[in-house]
Amino acid sequence: MLRDITLRHAITSLLSLGAIGIAGLAAAGEADEPRLAVLQQQLTQVQTQLQQLAQENRSLRAAQHQLERTLAELAGAPGAVPVAGAPTAEASQALPASPSALPGPATGEGPRLWGYGEVYFADPTRDGRRSQADLARGVFGLGYSFDERTEFNSEFEVEHAAASASDVGEFEVEQFYVDRRLGDSVSARGGLFLMPFGLLNEHHEPTRYYGVQRNFVETLIIPSTWREGGVSLRGDTPLGLGWNLGLTTGFDLSKWQFDQTFPPYASALALANSGVAPLQATHQELALANARHLTQYAAVSYYGVPALEVGGAISTGKAVGIPLTAGSSTAQPDPRITLWEAHGRWTPGKLDLSALYARGSISDLAAANAAHPGAANPVPSSFYGYFLQCAYELFEQGGYRAAAFARFERYNLGASQPGIQTLRSRAGREFLKRGAVSARVSARRAARLPRAR
Repeated sequence: MLRDITLRHAITSLLSLGAIGIAGLAAAGEADEPRLAVLQQQLTQVQTQLQQLAQENRSLRAAQHQLERTLAELAGAPGAVPVAGAPTAEASQALPASPSALPGPATGEGPRLWGYGEVYFADPTRDGRRSQADLARGVFGLGYSFDERTEFNSEFEVEHAAASASDVGEFEVEQFYVDRRLGDSVSARGGLFLMPFGLLNEHHEPTRYYGVQRNFVETLIIPSTWREGGVSLRGDTPLGLGWNLGLTTGFDLSKWQFDQTFPPYASALALANSGVAPLQATHQELALANARHLTQYAAVSYYGVPALEVGGAISTGKAVGIPLTAGSSTAQPDPRITLWEAHGRWTPGKLDLSALYARGSISDLAAANAAHPGAANPVPSSFYGYFLQCAYELFEQGGYRAAAFARFERYNLGASQPGIQTLRSRAGREFLKRGAVSARVSARRAARLPRAR
């Protein structure tokens, strides 16, 4: 505030000086040419100083926004080594700034623990026989701050309560990486990490989205939670532009299972949980990942305008091909898989508006699909989805929050399928409309363990 007052005083003084100079110029007239030249020079200097002050004002505003984001991070949920100027949870009521449940900026060296869980009950209105209760996931995080620039973070997840050969659950490593801050606005990351795509993949805690379930576009088209092994470089600018570049493991189409009958998916949720969407079924998660081909990605985001976030990302790379016959080592030419998305979110006051479009493509599939003529699920060469969402906060106090929201989604898992006569996989083409009141209770804490000496 003091800087703003000083800046306004300086601008007022300079404008007054300019006005005096112009008045003196009018009084002098043509008879005093030397003085006229001096006054013109003074006026030019005033204009130059005004331009400098305007630039300083913009810099001060950017610094103020950065300070607000840093304070929000310190007051909010725990995260990895932050990049200066990155968007924070304060700028987004329903989505966190830091990846997943990772703790916020470390206050010192030593180990840390964190985590979250999700339990839900679903009772379909049209078929009560499918009522379901589920411990959907329990996530446990362990991190260690080596110093103010270097930090390790990891997350381990149990899905559906039990993980064994006879159960539907899974135990998996969701993240396992090291961050190193290279400068005030640039950091490097290496290991297993979440890909910076969409609004949910890095920001997927149950208290950070509306409704009981995540939206289906960011589950079936963007395979959230999508993680790969690799390295990345990320940073931002004082103007609010963030960027993220990386090289990671890619996809393995040899994992695709051709089915002879249409699966009996009774709901979009059953389809999403089945893991049969194109990128769900073929991403590798650094589990004995075939590293013959690597994928490159780039992501950008802009958060320089208060309450507004827009961004997009693209990844592309060759993938392991599909064997042309079962058990054969002969495969199709290595296809290229490309996925891109664009998203935006505007949160003026209690209103929350968001939209996302995502599209993927896979090349060179005709021979592989033709080699499995009876399959009900040929590999699609293109697939896409989008959603529009509007939410309004009804109540928030002391960690309790209720909001009404409406969401429209459309996705198509088989927009084109080369090598076959007619389009199949009709179960993957859906329109979804949702509306509900979403309530949440937030209590975020991170535990720090005593440092071993």
